[in-house]
Amino acid sequence: MSASDWYAHKSLGDGIYWIQEKFFDSSNRANIWLLRGSHQDVVIDTGLGLRSLPDYINAQGLLGDLPQRRNPLLAIATHAHFDHSGGLHQFQQVGVHRAEVDALVNGDNWETVTWLSDREIVQAPCPGWRARQYRVKAVQPTHILQEGDIINLGDRQLTVLHMPGHSRGSICLHDGDNKMLFSGDVVYDGDMIDWLPTSQVSDYVSSCERLLGLVDSEQVDQVMPGHYHTFGAKQLHRIATGYIHRAGTCPARFSTFTWKTLVGLALRASNTSRVC
Repeated sequence: MSASDWYAHKSLGDGIYWIQEKFFDSSNRANIWLLRGSHQDVVIDTGLGLRSLPDYINAQGLLGDLPQRRNPLLAIATHAHFDHSGGLHQFQQVGVHRAEVDALVNGDNWETVTWLSDREIVQAPCPGWRARQYRVKAVQPTHILQEGDIINLGDRQLTVLHMPGHSRGSICLHDGDNKMLFSGDVVYDGDMIDWLPTSQVSDYVSSCERLLGLVDSEQVDQVMPGHYHTFGAKQLHRIATGYIHRAGTCPARFSTFTWKTLVGLALRASNTSRVC
């Protein structure tokens, strides 16, 4: 299967494209965002990496008529989990928060929580492909990100906001001028996951409180999340408030502890047994 078959995209205007993997039918299917800038183009999250994302972007002409005049495309992972970082190895320039650099360099498929099943891939990317063969490939980041870093696209600037909780290196990218938040898995309109091996509920609560601050100070109008559909500031406030209220309850704490233990054991067993 070609890259052109594997991916699909939608233009949201103002140089922003929403890309998805058509044949990855799962709640784990991550949104891939392409932002064009006058100086630098950026991909935010890269999906599984089963087919070449750069090839698709070039074949569809998403970088315009003269992409060779631009700096190499920069791929930024909002965090290291497999559904967001699997395609990073396809890019010359790669950015991730410093807390998750080692996971990518070492190809640590426990920390990338690599967990993929055949039933989630509704059409195999190539004959004989099986999910048990899948691993996130090791990659050396060229941009080690931390709180407050500015990604300069020329006519657009993205500020790195370190928002741990879902994972220790989770970030949002904030376009302050346009009041847009590329949130990764820090927040999306679905059940927020705080029971993975490097998740931390107390950090997640603090990150959600910070999200509320962005809404209250009118710094966010639109959220471009890591999963599902985009939403506005009012929904962001509702989601963040709901998580904070639930996180402190005894049933939530017990459930998180139980799931975290079970998932950690399952991931260790799965990724020890994978052959390639």
